[in-house]
Parts: sequence; C-alpha cells; structure tokens
Amino acid sequence: MSNENLTIVVIQENRFPDVINHLRYNFFADEPLNKAVGLCQPGDSHYELEQHCLQTLKQGYSRMLIDNKGTIAGTVLNGIVQRGEREEAERRLAEMNDKKFQTIFGLLYKVNEKIDLFSKYNVDDLFECRILSVDDRYRGRGLANVLVKESLETAKNAGFKIFKTDATGLYSQKVFLKYGFKTEAEILYLEIDENIRPEPPHQALKLMVKILE
Repeated sequence: MSNENLTIVVIQENRFPDVINHLRYNFFADEPLNKAVGLCQPGDSHYELEQHCLQTLKQGYSRMLIDNKGTIAGTVLNGIVQRGEREEAERRLAEMNDKKFQTIFGLLYKVNEKIDLFSKYNVDDLFECRILSVDDRYRGRGLANVLVKESLETAKNAGFKIFKTDATGLYSQKVFLKYGFKTEAEILYLEIDENIRPEPPHQALKLMVKILE
C-alpha cells in the first residue's frame, strides 16, 4: 500500500458513522489518556466521546484520508473554540456520570486554564485539532503529517489566526513540532495520579499553538 493511493477529503455527514467506527478501533482505546484510565476497549462505543466527535464533525472542518475503495486510513477532527465556550463545557462535564471521561476532560480543561489564549492573541475564536487518528495498518507512513498539513491549510483558508491542539502523546507532539507549533502550557504526567498516568514514552499533556500567517 502506498500513500499515493490515498485521497484527503472533507468528511461529509453520510460518512460520520464510518468515522466513528474508525475511531472506535483506532483511537478511543489507544489514545494515551483514554488508555491510562481504561476508558474503553478497542471496538467499544462510548456515548460521551462519540457525541463530542459528532459535534466536532458537524462544524465541517474535519478531514479524512481514504483509499480508492473509500476505506478510511486516517482522520483529523477539527473544530472551533469560542471565547467563554470552554467554561460552559466544563460546567456540563461536572454533571456527567462517567468518571473516567470526567477525569480526561478535566485534565484537558486544566491545561487550558493555565493560559488565556484569547487574550494573549486578541482573538474571539481558535481553530482546534481535537483528534488525530491513523488506522493501525497505515501507521509509520507519515499520514498524521498529511492530516496536520491539510488542517493548517483549512484553518488559513477559513481566516483563523490561531491554531491550537491539546496533544496528549509523544507521537502527535512530534508531528505538531514539525509544523512549527510551540508549547504554551503543559501538565507533566509525573505530577498526576499514577492510576491515570500514561505510560512512557508519553511524558506530558501539552497545549500547543501555531500562529497562522
């Protein structure tokens, strides 16, 4: 299989179920924080996480790499964060029953509370990469780079000034570093409860930002 046989496309609504299914097998259980807390097993559904994904997909900025049969090789779910929106989401999170999901998103909100990107960069909205996922059969071939590069172009074309991501693992952090992202805030995994601590080589949750020219 070669990358030349893959095409990057906008994720249309009729493919939302396929993207969710891809994530069930390639992201939900494997993402470092999800894996550390035992959020779910490969192939399992997870209501709150799937609702988060669907809300992001509906914003229209997500992309996928597909082969000539339409099979998904990788996806990137991008969304928009507006000033004050995260605080409201944090209040809703406190009302959820899934403690493992609360733990993960609690950490994501905590690292974002360390810096006010809206004030620092004088913007009212941010372009955000929320999920970067490659099918395990396609890993090691640079597909994450392709998806991030496409996301940067999408953000620029839509007129956004700031692109951010909450990168939980070493591998995604390396990809974002390659494209000029800087770490604005971080939480070292050595500083959190060992029962929810991702295993090496993952060392920190990093809020990473790139200013779009």
